[in-house]
Amino acid sequence: MLLIATLTLLPKNLLAQVDPDEMGAWYIYIFNTRFKNDSLWGIQGDIQHRNFNVIGDLQQLLIRGGITYMPKESRLKLTFGYAYIGNGTPGDSKENSAVEHRFYQETSFPVKLGKKLFLNNRFRYEMRNVENQDFRTRYRYSLFLNVPLNNHILEPKTVYLSMYNEVFINGQRKIGDGKTVPFFDRNRLYGALGYIFRKGLKMQFGMMRQTSNSFGKNQLQFSLHQTF
Repeated sequence: MLLIATLTLLPKNLLAQVDPDEMGAWYIYIFNTRFKNDSLWGIQGDIQHRNFNVIGDLQQLLIRGGITYMPKESRLKLTFGYAYIGNGTPGDSKENSAVEHRFYQETSFPVKLGKKLFLNNRFRYEMRNVENQDFRTRYRYSLFLNVPLNNHILEPKTVYLSMYNEVFINGQRKIGDGKTVPFFDRNRLYGALGYIFRKGLKMQFGMMRQTSNSFGKNQLQFSLHQTF
């Protein structure tokens, strides 16, 4: 059960060389751990290799990590971290475009509804330093949903449906040289099938539809999630 969005006609004056009708792909490794089993502190991070096409045409390399804190007797998680984003260019060119250094603050908290609906809310505030642009900020809100299909809980050997929607809102809109960005940055809608191999290790394969005011593109996603 993969959530597949229908491609729409898009303005041709956007991202001139990017073909919105060509399927992209993101390959993702996500990890998190605590310093000790009973520790309130830990680390989390992810590595993402994003392509304009299914493989070979690098769009972005994202490397992100952060320090986490979970208050006692609470499922709330607070994170402060840093991300490096290297951007490629579409087509045959191997040249890189602007590099971004990003600091972020994040809070997330899971909620269980009924017997089989596992939700997680995440709010992220980003402080972005993009090459050749003024300092800027961005706000992100995500709602994640996991639904086990062959069990009542998310345990080893469980097949599950995973979905999320994430909204991005720009803070500072002036980015230098008289250029501006819109208030609404983008939206990501995702659906996938997941499988839990063992405690702390699962994978997902699905599709994400990313849209802005002027652009839309589908990306396959393959992700490996590890907790240790």
